[in-house]
Amino acid sequence: MTTMDKITEEIAHFIGLFHTTVEEARQRDAYPDFTYYMQKDHLYTDPFITSSFDAPYEFLGFDPDVPYKAPAYVRPLEHPSFVSWQHHPPIPVVRDDSEYFPPEQPQDVLPGARLGQTFAMPPIEPPGSVVNYILQAASLSDDDSFNVGGSHVVFNPDPIDDTALLKAADDVLSSAPIGHPEMPGSTAELIDVINNVADQLKSLVVVSGGPMETFVEQSTVIEGVYVNGELVEDAPKLEDYFSFEDEEDAENPTGEDSDEDNAAGGDAGEDDGPLPNVVISEDGTITIDNSVELVAGDNTVVNQAVVKNLWTGATVTAVVGDHVEINAIVQTNAIWDTDSITSAIGGWNSEDSPNELFNVATFERTDPLEENADDQAVADGFPSAWVVTEIQGDLLITNWLEQYVFMTDNDVGVLSSSGVTTSVIAGDNTSVNQTSIFELGFSFDLIIIGGSLYDANIIHQTNVLFDNDVVGAVSGFETTGQGSIGSSGNLLWNQAHIYNIGGADRFGELPSAYLDAANDMAGGGSDLSKGVLTDPAFAGLNGLRVLYISGDFLNIQYIKQTNIVGDSDQIALAMNALDPQADATWTVSTGANALINNAAILDFDSFGHTYVGGQQYSEETLFQAELISHQPELLTGDPDTLVNEAVVFLDDSMLDGEFEEPGVTPAEHDDGHYQNDGLQHVLG
Repeated sequence: MTTMDKITEEIAHFIGLFHTTVEEARQRDAYPDFTYYMQKDHLYTDPFITSSFDAPYEFLGFDPDVPYKAPAYVRPLEHPSFVSWQHHPPIPVVRDDSEYFPPEQPQDVLPGARLGQTFAMPPIEPPGSVVNYILQAASLSDDDSFNVGGSHVVFNPDPIDDTALLKAADDVLSSAPIGHPEMPGSTAELIDVINNVADQLKSLVVVSGGPMETFVEQSTVIEGVYVNGELVEDAPKLEDYFSFEDEEDAENPTGEDSDEDNAAGGDAGEDDGPLPNVVISEDGTITIDNSVELVAGDNTVVNQAVVKNLWTGATVTAVVGDHVEINAIVQTNAIWDTDSITSAIGGWNSEDSPNELFNVATFERTDPLEENADDQAVADGFPSAWVVTEIQGDLLITNWLEQYVFMTDNDVGVLSSSGVTTSVIAGDNTSVNQTSIFELGFSFDLIIIGGSLYDANIIHQTNVLFDNDVVGAVSGFETTGQGSIGSSGNLLWNQAHIYNIGGADRFGELPSAYLDAANDMAGGGSDLSKGVLTDPAFAGLNGLRVLYISGDFLNIQYIKQTNIVGDSDQIALAMNALDPQADATWTVSTGANALINNAAILDFDSFGHTYVGGQQYSEETLFQAELISHQPELLTGDPDTLVNEAVVFLDDSMLDGEFEEPGVTPAEHDDGHYQNDGLQHVLG
């Protein structure tokens, strides 16, 4: 016999008591309460409480999952259901009206209560307003100054003035057809912005000629993909023209060392890894790659925004006032790229690819009426019940996004070869603004608007780039090795997509029945007449979910994206003062910038019809423009002349003693491998 310790025994008792309690709960009829009879002078003299119980309905068999259903009325009622959860109606009064039903419906069965079933509408909550004001701004100044290679020269050109860049950007933005609307602070200001944009688009005139080429398409409905003013079948893909991954990462995504790198680098130790610029021959001779590499461009700026508005919509929308709908895409690319390259490197390979400017716009629309045409044809019956929820005032669905990137990368430097591997990264900056909004909310069968409806989707995109480079040679500069230079190859990319849910021809005049319903609800009522209930759009529905808005309904999606980049580099090519290396390999890149704007709007307008009591205005506008300037005011003349005029040659006495050169100390010239610029990294 095994004995239990005290703790184990207590646990065993607890488990036994727990099982007993569980069994008692499961079969509580087998565990009746034993009530002791008490004395008559006590409070409880009878163990049972008598009560009357009547069950007039006899249930046959065991049917636990089928609730009891009351019989349906056999006569139509004036108020067949609850109108709203706030105002409970009185008991319905039987109404003798043989004209209430359509001729094809039997008059002895209530719609929504056929086959002995009643239909009750649950209360619904009104949607709230959604307002997002988002401003994203990124600014970067990476104006580097460097001097590598031991040339014993100082390059002091006039610094690049950003005033010209800002003025050019202001001129480009001012030429946009919709101007620069400020963030509205009230409903009235928001309506003013929409009306002003509509007026500006109406008066839009295409100006032919001049430095800026423009394309305008304006119509009630625009569908398709437009690229630089041409209608195409498929939109180009950004990944075919630009990749956010480095070429080395794309070729070697695992990051492992290749056999060629290991062979070239030799054994550099476990911690340091291979050195691709060192070659060790079989006889032990060590050769260092004699090269100079400059990356003064390769900047990337991105604005990306996606707005999916599925907040509120209905099968039928009845607007007592006006209905204004605007869909507009405005895109502009402007580039100033005039480079002055020295003739001393005429034998180098040109790595320049042409600048690529893309304005890509897509207008797309889905009509739910066409998709549901077959379902509506076979549907029968009309709703007999409805529930109304109410908004006193305006309903706002507003997403106002503004994204800005301003970057300057105006580098000034001297490059020389000192017989080693020299790599200068003075660019390669990245700046990104990104926003994504997804609004999923409420769906109704009917929305009645006492005021007006304003629906606007606007995307405004602008890219401005200054890439005017000077690459000049100091007197005596020469090379015999291989060389390559790239000063262009920039990408300016605007892509916009507006997708609407709702047919363009869904509009019609407001029927009198809907106007009567709107007037009734404006006075505090909640009735829907036969003319509303028998709308073919409601065929097959048992009941209606109704939203009443006493004021205006404003549905505004506005995205503005602007990139302004200045990348005007001034580079002086010189020889090493002590040991000139003419056989070095040179790679110079001052362009290859990427300015990218990408925006998409998905807007839910309607699942069906829209009835308008006032004026109905719909306009879709596409504006695409590009400006390519070849006459910058910044740089003129021969690059060698410009460079030599800004170069100061340092003699030996200046290196040995003190001198008055501002901003330059002797320590900066005591060898050919100094770092003099505060760059992220300069390897020499």
